[in-house]
Amino acid sequence: MRPLSDEIPKPMLPVGDRPLVEHVLDTAVEAGAEELVVVVGYGGDRVRDHFGDRFRGRPVEYAVQERQRGTAHAIEAAAEHLDGPFLVLNGDSLYDSAAVAELVAEGPSVAAYSAENPSNYGVLDVEEEVVTGIVEKPDSPPTDLVNAGAYVFPGHALDWLPVPESERGEHEITDVLARTVEECEVTPVALDRWMDVGRPWELLEATSWVLENLDRNVAGEVADGTRLDGDVVVESGATVGPGVVVEGPVLVRSGAEVGPNAYVRGPTVVGPDAEVGHGVEVKRSVLMAGASASHLSYVGDSVLAPDVNFGAGTTVANLRHDDEPVHVTVKGERVSTGRRKFGVVAGPGAKTGIDTCLNAGVTLSAEARTDPGEVVTRDR
Repeated sequence: MRPLSDEIPKPMLPVGDRPLVEHVLDTAVEAGAEELVVVVGYGGDRVRDHFGDRFRGRPVEYAVQERQRGTAHAIEAAAEHLDGPFLVLNGDSLYDSAAVAELVAEGPSVAAYSAENPSNYGVLDVEEEVVTGIVEKPDSPPTDLVNAGAYVFPGHALDWLPVPESERGEHEITDVLARTVEECEVTPVALDRWMDVGRPWELLEATSWVLENLDRNVAGEVADGTRLDGDVVVESGATVGPGVVVEGPVLVRSGAEVGPNAYVRGPTVVGPDAEVGHGVEVKRSVLMAGASASHLSYVGDSVLAPDVNFGAGTTVANLRHDDEPVHVTVKGERVSTGRRKFGVVAGPGAKTGIDTCLNAGVTLSAEARTDPGEVVTRDR
């Protein structure tokens, strides 16, 4: 997720009107969780400040994983707060809430998702609706059901910790699952929807998912001569100027300003105190807190981190001429987004000079700068 997560822990990145991990906690509460334990590392104070000691009426405890050494290590960190069967959810995923409730009812259990390419995942071996094993990234997968990273373990699973280090040098939760499969009947529970949100383009997909449930509500200031089509939310304290066209689903957060004469197409979030100015078009994008595209710009299929400023006339390309999926550089390697349209990722505080052109798939690092009239074809 870098540079978006340079200053914000990945699970605290906004998806819709709240952090990603808050959607996860909502899922846990809806599934019947009586207590919540949040494992924190980098940025833990930010998480504590946001949630406090109660969430939706449930007590919240915090466990510190000072050095992240894998998912089983996270359970070790939380062990002192656990008593009896426990549900484990990743803090950077979105889940089908109804299926997670079934997961709790069927425990011990593991969430399963039917994947087109199961060989890229840990694959569940299932016989007579009971999990008999898990195979990591097999060439010949026994089923198309992959491990979706949600589990209900019996309380005595804590006795099996710590697990040995894997070849990656981490303590893997799949080893806890394997021991549970040996000792108990583990039920696979199919998820209709599930999404890992680990890369910027997945943040756009997650936003699209969440905004599906948006209900129209116009509480902010909307000028005469605007057009709001579909599910559009303008929060109290937000301003939409004259001549603006908004096609939902679009969420305009408190303190944001849109227009005049702007065009915003959903699914899009204009974050708190963000600005979409005169003659600016924004499509399928996320503008985080304080981000600004103020004059005569185009922003498509892009993610702008807090306090980004696009100079007048900045244009984002979001489509390759050969119609192939847009690629992005991740940890030095070119990775396909799988998306025909994807624009740019701009890190916190990045600024572009006037009339900058940004090529599809470009990433601007935190505090990056471009010159007026510059054409940017490589990460900056």
